[in-house]
Amino acid sequence: MRKRVVITGLGVVAPNGVGVTAFSEAIKNGVSGIAFFPELRDLNFSCQLGAKPHISEDKKREYLSELQLRNFNSSSILYGVIAGMDALKDAKIEPANPKEEPLWDLGIIFGSGTSGVEKFREAIYKIDDKNVRRLGSTSVAQTMTSGVSAYLGGLIGAGNTVTANSSACATGTEALLLGYDHIANGKAKYMLCGSTSDSGPYLWGGFDAMKVTTYKFNDAPNKVAGPMSAEASGFVPGSGAGAYFLESLESAQKRGATIYAEILGGAVNNGGQRGGGSMTAPNSAAVQKCIKDALVNANVTGDEIDYINGHLTATIKDPDEIENWSLALNRRGAEFPYINSLKGMVGHCLAASGSIEIVSAMLQLQEDFIFPNVNCENLHPEIDALIASEKIPRQLRKSTLQTIAKASFGFGDVNACVIFKKI
Repeated sequence: MRKRVVITGLGVVAPNGVGVTAFSEAIKNGVSGIAFFPELRDLNFSCQLGAKPHISEDKKREYLSELQLRNFNSSSILYGVIAGMDALKDAKIEPANPKEEPLWDLGIIFGSGTSGVEKFREAIYKIDDKNVRRLGSTSVAQTMTSGVSAYLGGLIGAGNTVTANSSACATGTEALLLGYDHIANGKAKYMLCGSTSDSGPYLWGGFDAMKVTTYKFNDAPNKVAGPMSAEASGFVPGSGAGAYFLESLESAQKRGATIYAEILGGAVNNGGQRGGGSMTAPNSAAVQKCIKDALVNANVTGDEIDYINGHLTATIKDPDEIENWSLALNRRGAEFPYINSLKGMVGHCLAASGSIEIVSAMLQLQEDFIFPNVNCENLHPEIDALIASEKIPRQLRKSTLQTIAKASFGFGDVNACVIFKKI
């Protein structure tokens, strides 16, 4: 018999708030972490805006030792370590004593898109093709995709599955569902899951070259047109990490743990880059199928969904996403659930987007609010024709949510959708 799975710990490192408390206040008040970067202007980027968390040197030393920080230059691992260890602490689970056995029942699935881009650039910059062995002894651990899960595994003493996944923008949502399966099927007692993403020009430059980022608000970072707005012209690249601690409902109740939500189920699929889908564009049929399959797996109907935490990116695909939700749930107009997108405040955090957004969804579910869609005063006309304007809150809204949906749609035509419920 499959076990019921709940979330009992959260951690977040976001451009508008590091730590759950700061992040919660920021999203309630529509605080943006988007800023102008002179470095991007000097590099002739069309989009000279970005969003990255602010981590002080003192903050780093709360999580990593001086030895670990020696020659350390991986923001994605740093973000992931902070978010992951905060989620563990929030769940009130102690790391294994270094002199004792690992925690055999605790596993980690923590994903990333790319890891240690700046570290790899730094290492390569210092050598030439005849001195490749001089890359440095710390380059491997900081640039392998599983670097963040490996660091967390060592800090915690995790003895179960310790691995990483990588599915572009869907990484964080997929990681949660992978961890959910481990708990539901009795393969682990605890799972720490999440995702992280680097920041900086060596990662963001590719998106600028693809012309999917906005260039219209370089002189007004606080006024960047948000997702679903008529003026939306592309996303702002972001970075950070989100994490969640999973265990069975039985275990959480026995421990007296705080329960943020139950994971009812979900689905992951791929559009196969067919039917209008491509490396960068979603196949609408696959998106709708992913949502419908998630509902079936969670044993809920479309009518039960109170709120959607959207993937919505402030690109030309926003109306398609709204239409896909409308068709998959069979709801439109005033019958459509409330929906918002965090990307108006933190940019598109790439591989970390799903995990940071899941943390925002858990906070809304627990604290009975819906955060505002910022800079979305004028709705895109195609969206306005599909759903009632009041279903896209522009101000903080108090609302008692029960059953909610979160989906992420990533490069490679990959989709992931998960259904949560308040207990």
